Amino acid sequence: MGSCMPKLPCYFIFGASYYDNGNNNALVTTAKANYPPYGIDFPGGATGRFCDGRITPDFIAEFLGFRNYIPSFASVRSDQDILKDVNYASGGSGIRNETGMNLGDRISMDEQLRNHQTMVSRIMAILGERNSATEDYLSKCLYSVGGMGANDYTSNYFLPQFYPTSRQYTPDQYASVLIKQFDLQLRALYKLGARKIVVFGIDPLGCDPVVRARAGINGSSCVDVVNNAVQLFNVKLGPLVDELNNGLPGAKFIYVDAFHIYSSLYSGFRVTNASCCEVITGSPTCIPQGTSCPNRGDYFWWDALHP
Repeated sequence: MGSCMPKLPCYFIFGASYYDNGNNNALVTTAKANYPPYGIDFPGGATGRFCDGRITPDFIAEFLGFRNYIPSFASVRSDQDILKDVNYASGGSGIRNETGMNLGDRISMDEQLRNHQTMVSRIMAILGERNSATEDYLSKCLYSVGGMGANDYTSNYFLPQFYPTSRQYTPDQYASVLIKQFDLQLRALYKLGARKIVVFGIDPLGCDPVVRARAGINGSSCVDVVNNAVQLFNVKLGPLVDELNNGLPGAKFIYVDAFHIYSSLYSGFRVTNASCCEVITGSPTCIPQGTSCPNRGDYFWWDALHP
């Protein structure tokens, strides 16, 4: 990475597997990526990133001028790390606390917020117990919340064999329930001092290879019922961001329309309906020590769930 001065003093990351860089490594879960062929194109090898190489927060950190990639919460040790940046994201996690339980342990959004509260307390101690100094410092940091809500569909609502939510709520009702809880979580982040907060919407989950495999769809078709449900959430998330900006003093929330960004990217790849690494049908992750395609640049999907 570059050695220029960062444009912001600190960067804190919340989210699910698209953003996880190793927080799940020590957990008892199938949502892990700390083994080959993950990391085949990353300098540190298999670090826990659900990708062949860099993930979204790595690119953001580079663009912002950070000297190093953001450390995972599980690996943070020094005061210097705590002051600059922490990644709390966890594969399999969701807005709802039960989401992802079929995979094993995971760190839900509520738990990620509790972990950040611990870090804020340590920052306050480092800065000398001056509340105003901590508030001023944290207000200059960037916060990103990425992929939250995705697992609430793929590892909750659309897995009726494990979860009752699809029998309890219509898709529109479920989107509203998620948005209501996400609203509380984003407000909690604001109360912890966050002011510059980027919120990513959910991408077209119905086009994920694992979702298509579970639905028995081959070829280039996506699962419309899943994409339609996801869009109900996204349509409600935009107005929520506007409401938070209008109602919370000093808040600068930004909504990123991941659904349409991902949709526009598919045309740039030769293969968009299959994973590059070897997976078991119906499973999202690479087979440990399994093979991967030699022409990785042609594939949109690395495994059956992650680009």
